[in-house]
Amino acid sequence: MDKKAPAGNSARPNPLEGCPLAAAFAAIGGKWKLTLLYWLAQGELHFAGLHGRVTPISRKVLTQQLRELESDGLIDRIPTGAVPAPVIYRLTEYGRTLLPVVEGVRVWGEGHLRRMSAPTRSDGMGCGKRIT
Repeated sequence: MDKKAPAGNSARPNPLEGCPLAAAFAAIGGKWKLTLLYWLAQGELHFAGLHGRVTPISRKVLTQQLRELESDGLIDRIPTGAVPAPVIYRLTEYGRTLLPVVEGVRVWGEGHLRRMSAPTRSDGMGCGKRIT
């Protein structure tokens, strides 16, 4: 399946047919997807807003991850005018069903950082706000 396919097309194939964990990781696995879902849970964002929150992600990888999330029906891409107008991204209702998972992983990560005595970010970009 073409990962550049817009939402509404059939979902990307499950690499391990019939396995719910494989299906979940196909949709939300990867280095950036949970973080992108976290920031979109805070509200709609333009591409540049997302890019600033998940730096050091490259623009190419961000575009790829957003296309995959859109293809799986988890986010909407809303053009605001003629190209090259900014595009707004937001969670779909289906994407909102993942928020308890994202929050659970975030809370686990907080505990893991404490356990490893790793410093936390203090600039507001460290995903420290609870998802409500």
